[in-house]
Amino acid sequence: MSRIIAGAAGGLRLTSVPGTGTRPTTDRVKESLFSRLEAWGMLTDARVLDLFAGSGALGCEAASRGAAHVDLVERDSKALKVAQANARMLNSAVGSEKVVAHRGSVSTYLSAHHGPWDLVLADPPYPLPEHEVTAFLEPLVGRLGPGAVIMVERSTRSPQPTWPQGLHLLESSKHGETTLWFAEEVHAESMTD
Repeated sequence: MSRIIAGAAGGLRLTSVPGTGTRPTTDRVKESLFSRLEAWGMLTDARVLDLFAGSGALGCEAASRGAAHVDLVERDSKALKVAQANARMLNSAVGSEKVVAHRGSVSTYLSAHHGPWDLVLADPPYPLPEHEVTAFLEPLVGRLGPGAVIMVERSTRSPQPTWPQGLHLLESSKHGETTLWFAEEVHAESMTD
């Protein structure tokens, strides 16, 4: 059972996706992730996109900590039902329709929605090949708000994601079997400075 760690809905227990098809982010990794994002000022009034959302725990945590709007994207019907239920619980707890769960693949969602987003949280299945990670990162270039950050959660055994042209690595942090990679968009004017 996952929970919201902090913010307006802190302590709220979220439903987990049954079975072994999803891998929830541990509370320890979630706390590290959101502490870093808060230190960077990334959450207040942010427009958040949670890709490969699973139960929606990361997006719900962002909403609890001050994000203005969160879109959860999940293609698995079992996981989507859980994400929808968690979104309803979070929205009820904060008294606002902040979180919306969308059914579909990441590529389908990104072909129909163009942002801009201030924060993108991506926790793809660990076995997802690196070229597929790059494939979902590419359409995000040009669709991010000023100062936006993309976080990609991967297995520590996986290599650094291959960042498509227009994105570059900010930093990474290892947490046991999990590594968090943070990237930002590179704008043409910053390349000439």
